[in-house]
This record gives sequence, C-alpha cells and structure tokens, in this order.
Amino acid sequence: MKPIIIIGAGLAGYTVAREFRKLDKATPLIMITEDSGGYYSKPMLSNAFAHGKQAEQLITHSATQMAEQLAATLMTNTRVNGIDTAAKTVDTSSGTFEFEKLVLAVGAQAIHLGLKGDAADQVLSVNHIADYAIFRARINSQDNAVPVRVAILGAGLIGCEFADDLAGAGHAVTLIDPSNRPLAALTAPALSAGLQAALIARGVRFHFGTVAETVTHANTDLCVTLADGTTVEADVVLSAVGLRPDLRLAHAAQLKTGRGIIIDTAGLTSAADIYALGDCAEYTSLVDGSTRTLPYIMPIMTAGRAIARTLNGERTEIDLKPSPVLIKTPSFPLALIPPAPHIVATGKWLDETTETGRSISRFYDANDVLEGFGVSPHDNAIRQELLAGLGQKASQ
Repeated sequence: MKPIIIIGAGLAGYTVAREFRKLDKATPLIMITEDSGGYYSKPMLSNAFAHGKQAEQLITHSATQMAEQLAATLMTNTRVNGIDTAAKTVDTSSGTFEFEKLVLAVGAQAIHLGLKGDAADQVLSVNHIADYAIFRARINSQDNAVPVRVAILGAGLIGCEFADDLAGAGHAVTLIDPSNRPLAALTAPALSAGLQAALIARGVRFHFGTVAETVTHANTDLCVTLADGTTVEADVVLSAVGLRPDLRLAHAAQLKTGRGIIIDTAGLTSAADIYALGDCAEYTSLVDGSTRTLPYIMPIMTAGRAIARTLNGERTEIDLKPSPVLIKTPSFPLALIPPAPHIVATGKWLDETTETGRSISRFYDANDVLEGFGVSPHDNAIRQELLAGLGQKASQ
C-alpha cells in the first residue's frame, strides 16, 4: 500500500493528518518537514514576549509525540528536492518515496525588502519558531537594565501584534510603514486611529508614509535610514512586511499557480492526487469561482477537514464561511472581516460608538450591502451579530 505523503508539519499539515487519522487508521502516512517537527501555535509567536515565553515553551508536542499520535512516519530536518507528478514520487534529502496521494502544506516565506547598508543582514523576520528563538535571543542579548529598542518594518497585522507585545514587555518600539495608519489594508480609519492611540499610550512611536532604505552599524547600535531622510536608532530590527506563498516546489513540478498554488473547491491542484492548503494555497470560491489566498487559521481548519475526507475517498468541498480575524493587540483588541480589496474604492465605512464605548465600523459596498466590519473590544456575541448581517443591505 503506497502512503499518503504530507509535505509540511505546521498547522495545515498536522490538521490534515489528524483529521485523516480519524477516518483511516491503516493507510501509511508520511510527513516531511525541514524543521524539527514540534507542534506549536504559530499565532503565539507574535504575543509571546509579554507572557515570558521562550521558544521551546511554545512547543506543546514533540515530533516523537506527534508521530505516535498520528501513527505516522515523521521525517524531520528533511529537504524536499522535487516532485515527479507523473511517477508520483517525492525526492528528498533522505531518499525518494512513492505516494498514492500528496498534500502540500509548505506555508509561506517572509518577504525580503532588499535593504541596503552594512547591517542589512542583521534584519530579522519571524515566520517559524526557529526565527522566534533567534529574535528572542537577540532581544535577550541586550542590556536588560534599559528597554531594548526595536524598529519594526510594517504596521500590518503581524507588525502591530509584535509592537503591542514588545511594548507590553517594556521594550521601546518604533513602527515604520508606507501607509498613513496601522492596519491600513484591513480595517476602517476609525479603528486604525483607536489602535494607534492605544499603542502610543504603550509608548510605541510611528513613522508613516515612508519606508526603510538602509540599515547600517553605528558603534553597537543599528541605524535605520528612512526614505524621508529620518533615522531611527535600534538594537534590533524586525521586518514584518508580510509573507508570500512558498511556490518553489509547485513551480518545479509545473503545478498551476497564481499568487498561490491554485486548488479547486476540494483542494486539488492541477496535478492528479496532489492537494494543497494553508498559506501556500490559492482557494477557489464555491460561490463565484474566484480564487484568493487566505492566510488565516479558520480556512486552514476548514480545508484540512475537507481534504482529509477527500483523501479518504469522499470528495468534499471546502466550504469557507466568513470568519473574523482576531488581532492580538491587548491594548486595543480587534475582530475584523476585511472587505475584498477590489470593492474598497467604491464602498464606504460607517462608524459607531456604543453606549458602552465599543467601536464598530461597518463596510458597505456601492449597493449598500454589508461586506466587512471591525469591532473593538469584541466578544463572541457581537462577532456573531455582525456576521449575521454580512450580505444584507443597510436598510434591512
């Protein structure tokens, strides 16, 4: 019996494996990962400082424990060199393996800015737990008697979460972004203003409307020079400008790609018996056939359950329901359904402040249909109430 092979041992890969094992206890299962294979919650990486968590403390199950739980062969620290879609084999640094079906859960890569300067190689990004360990070690290597100065490039979701977390742990944070407000691509100006005010109260500084161009050594410091001529002195520089789906294996295997690996409504790629999900995938909508990347937790969980059933012989559509994105900024906790980028220019945000001080912004498209929202603070009841209104006209 040929195995099912899953490439990637993050949330996406482990979700498929776990859901598949609920349905099939016997089919051989091989998981291949370049890292150590420990299970951890990736969203925890951006709010672990204030909780005093070291990298190893974020791992809840070791690779050995995961392999035992899943009755799987878990190949750690193993590089995948390529996929032969016709022969149905995977070539790795540990040998070549045949598969019956293959799942790509290879995630995304941090976007690199091409910065100049003799300290450009000192700029860090945090996309995996190993990155977090390096970042935390860099923070801890500084003089603990004074706050560590951290310059964060990017004031999107991850940048703001790290800023709030680091400031909450007592560090001096500067956020740098080409937009004119934090979370500019995701939420309403009113909620951005609320988040910015909360972060300023934490001691965070902002440089908007500009980008970092060079990072140089200045004695023991790092000096970030911005496009507007401003300089920011820092002990640590963190790039949080976003992620790009990892398409290296897909391109080499000549799978159909767009921004991500294009999959149909059941997770199948353009090659027979090869599936994809998670940050590397570009999902096809059941509603209108459009495709989009969805770098959030709920789509991974939904896709993982559906693909597991399909692997078990029951083709199952990935039914992606709207689910709020929860922004882990404790000083101004947000829940968001961002409007689709192509309708932002023709729609409008309407803002409300309730008697209890809750800030709610609703996005209506050109036909006055609710297509997005943001709320702070949030709880399950208000999230469900706002979700129920999606797709409804303002007058309804």
